[in-house]
Amino acid sequence: MPDILRLAARVWLLALMLATPSISRAALPLLIRPARVWTGDGVAHANWVVLVRDGLVEAVGPASAVIAPADAETVSLPGATLVPGLIDLHSHLFLHPYNEAAWNDQVMKEPEAYRTLHAARFARDTLRAGYTTLRDLGTEGAGYADASLKRAIDEGAIEGPHLSIATRAIVATSSYGPGPRGFRPDVALPEGAQEASGVDAVVRAVREQAARGADWIKVYADYRVGPDGSARPTFTAAELRALVEAAHLGGRPVAAHAASDAGMRLAIEAGVDTIEHGYGGSASTFRLMRERGVAYLPTLTAVEATETYFNHYVPGMSPPTPKMREAQTAFRTALAQGVTIGCGSDVGVFRHGDNWREPLWMARLGMAPVDVLRACTSGAAAILRQQGHIGRIAPGLHADLAAFDGAPDLRIDDLRRPVFVMKDGVIARRPDDLPEAAATPAAR
Repeated sequence: MPDILRLAARVWLLALMLATPSISRAALPLLIRPARVWTGDGVAHANWVVLVRDGLVEAVGPASAVIAPADAETVSLPGATLVPGLIDLHSHLFLHPYNEAAWNDQVMKEPEAYRTLHAARFARDTLRAGYTTLRDLGTEGAGYADASLKRAIDEGAIEGPHLSIATRAIVATSSYGPGPRGFRPDVALPEGAQEASGVDAVVRAVREQAARGADWIKVYADYRVGPDGSARPTFTAAELRALVEAAHLGGRPVAAHAASDAGMRLAIEAGVDTIEHGYGGSASTFRLMRERGVAYLPTLTAVEATETYFNHYVPGMSPPTPKMREAQTAFRTALAQGVTIGCGSDVGVFRHGDNWREPLWMARLGMAPVDVLRACTSGAAAILRQQGHIGRIAPGLHADLAAFDGAPDLRIDDLRRPVFVMKDGVIARRPDDLPEAAATPAAR
């Protein structure tokens, strides 16, 4: 063969290998040998292995009982615990920390294309941290760009977790940012979410967002609209009931932002499926949540982050601020009332990839580490209605797996140290991957 043809063949082969790394890795069976396996329930098992084939878990059990095919690749993870891929049920891939740029500046000054490019990077950072599924609760002024991000991930164009998206979120007219308070009345501002007033308008908004690709409908049941800036209900009971009915008829659950007790109760009575934040919740309202099967996503880290940015809180040195104490009391109250609690951090307010900060807070406030881990895996999958696909390590489920140095079921702090991540049988992080330097504000 002439040299020029040999060179062309090598270039073609190299291009093919670079273009399809996921396909080649996913096609071969893989045997994973960690020190311990925690399947999503019960206790962790030493000397267990997991066999993965065609993107699914084929077998899990004692090493002596799982027979791997001869062509299987083996990944050894000494000292690590393998768990189901983690799930964060309250994220914002189209935001970045507010000490880098204020929320208003992100919405008004950063173009949608710019925000989408960064969202793709944040999705990769999140996956490499061990989070294989996110529920992204609103693009915060970036339109329906989350639908395109989800498509790009699903088609393999970019790396990222499985996404359940809420597109624009629904807010009462003039009840969200930017403005209108603090801005000239003759200035047309971009909208951080879709505004609606009246039963017909909220139903229309649900249908529009569903048509654009929303998996969940997010509604702001309250916001800082009181004369003193306090959280107050924004929609009427009739509006909320109509919104929930329209969403449920279309097969979509409803997540309600609610920081006040009154807003929480209105949303719960309207039939929403999850409450986000719930900082002002009373024992009776959390008890109502338990009775109605409404799950709670506490977003404790968002409060810590904003208090650090704006109210001089110094992690590890300052006493909790009043807002932090309020959030912590709500979490402990929900825990005492037996509410279903999932892991939802509001990441985006703080750095993507640092999602582990939320489970740390949950453990600090009294939840047992194994229960926290369940809230980030099998429990979160149940809240998503995806328990038949993700959240556990079991034959037939997606091979969404993460390994951490140590034993996070006993010491939740070990979630800081991911050493291996797999999504749908494709390796996103290997033990020999070097940690990347944290992106600087200028780089973002």
